[in-house]
Amino acid sequence: MLRLMAPSREGLAGYAAALETGWSPDNTGDVGAAQLAAIRRDPDAFLLELTRQDGMYTRPSGERVPRLPNRVLWLDDGEFCGAINLRWVAGSDALPDYVSGHVGYAVVPWKRRRGYATRALGLLLPIARGVGLRQIEITCDDDNEASRRVILANGGAHIGTRPGGRADAAKLVFRIALG
Repeated sequence: MLRLMAPSREGLAGYAAALETGWSPDNTGDVGAAQLAAIRRDPDAFLLELTRQDGMYTRPSGERVPRLPNRVLWLDDGEFCGAINLRWVAGSDALPDYVSGHVGYAVVPWKRRRGYATRALGLLLPIARGVGLRQIEITCDDDNEASRRVILANGGAHIGTRPGGRADAAKLVFRIALG
C-alpha cells in the first residue's frame, strides 16, 4: 500500500539509493549528484534544507528565488518509491511566475506504471486543502502522456498552455478544484 511520508533519516538510504541510479526528484533538472554530495557531507543538514520553509532556494538553472511554504513527501510502499511536493503562497491560490505549479512529483523508474503517481497526487489533495488552497494548478510537458493521465484521474481540467522548459515542448496547465 502506498503512503506519503515525511523525509527522515530512516528513509534517507532509499532516497540516496534512488539518486545513485540516476533518478532525480526534480523534473526540470538533474539534482541527483548535488543531493548525493549533500547527503554524504551531512545527512541531517540535507534533510533540514530539503524541508525548510524559509530563506532562498537555488533552482537547477542557478537562479536564486524566495522559498515558498512547501511540503515535501516521499512515496513509500515498504521501500522508497519517489517524491511529491506541494508549494503555495499563504493566503492565495496564485503562485509566482518562477513556479510552474503547486505540485511536482517523480516516481523512481522501477515503480512506474503501478498507479503510484496517481495515488500520491490523490493523497496530496487533502493536504493542499488543509493549507488553505481552494484549487491547485499543475503542469506537465505536452508530450508527457503518463503525467497527463495522472492529473486527469485526480479531477484536473485543462485550462491552457504555456512555454515549457524545453524548446521543443509546451507545458499543459491543469486546475484541480479542491472544493
